[in-house]
Amino acid sequence: MHRGVWSKQEDQKLIDYITKHGEGCWRNLPKAAGLIRCGKSCRLRWMNYLRPNLKRGNFSEDEDDLIIKLHALLGNRWSLIAGRLPERTDNEVKNHFNSHLRRKLIKMGIDPNNHKISHYLHIKRLEFFPENSTKSENDGAISDASSSCANDQQITSSLLPDLNSVP
Repeated sequence: MHRGVWSKQEDQKLIDYITKHGEGCWRNLPKAAGLIRCGKSCRLRWMNYLRPNLKRGNFSEDEDDLIIKLHALLGNRWSLIAGRLPERTDNEVKNHFNSHLRRKLIKMGIDPNNHKISHYLHIKRLEFFPENSTKSENDGAISDASSSCANDQQITSSLLPDLNSVP
């Protein structure tokens, strides 16, 4: 078995074989295509790099929104999420979420793990919406008098996008 970087000749052999015979059984494909690689290596090379319908480059805003909504519904099931973005690979979607969208959610005050309002935003909201809090006579600190889940949902529903509607 050959390991390491794929050569252009190996790529071309794989492309030629798959366009002529289709994907088929990945275990038997390397020998039939004249490659000294394992079937898993051929499958990954085809799926992640050589497929003609792969989309490379930056993600659009629509794709970002869809990834966030699907992550809220499905969690870290990247292959299912990537299935809704047919030109993207599951690894590419996962990397984009972890490197870009996670930070975007944190800046919006949303916990990226459970897609709920973070504790920090809850404290900041009390400063901006004093009708839900009372002032202490001693030090002027703001304390939460009656914050209920219903009030939290009312306030945040108008500020945040609807994560439950999937296109």
